[in-house]
Amino acid sequence: MDITQLKEQVSAKLLEEGYELVSLVLKIEKGNSVLSIVVDRVLPIDMDSITSISRILNAYLDEIDPFENPYTLDVSSLGAEKPLKVEKLHDYINSYVHVHLINPIKGENIYEGDLKEVSDDTIVISYKNKTRVMCVNIDKANISNIRLAIKF
Repeated sequence: MDITQLKEQVSAKLLEEGYELVSLVLKIEKGNSVLSIVVDRVLPIDMDSITSISRILNAYLDEIDPFENPYTLDVSSLGAEKPLKVEKLHDYINSYVHVHLINPIKGENIYEGDLKEVSDDTIVISYKNKTRVMCVNIDKANISNIRLAIKF
């Protein structure tokens, strides 16, 4: 089976389980074949989630038997501070995010706070400035990158 077919089949299986395939790569590490799969979903992915989806994928891969040679399955997620796609921000309302801007707003090009609103063209971030809670409207076109952040 070629890697493109495998990606399509694994992607379909992951969608059934509520996950999205981010990447699938077959590589050689220290002389051994490793099938590395990165998954994502809107809900946080913890170790129990990785263990569960690894078992599901392992059984599925055994069923479709994509390779002649043995390999190790490595399943991971994008992590706690995963990058977000601007077109999918509506899924992350009320999440704590880190936004890097192309052009500064109020002299700042980085904002970290709660994603409060998402419209077609803008987002609203609620952030703390010392003891005050402030809001900033950001044009989506002005976002260089945006990711989830950990709130301390």
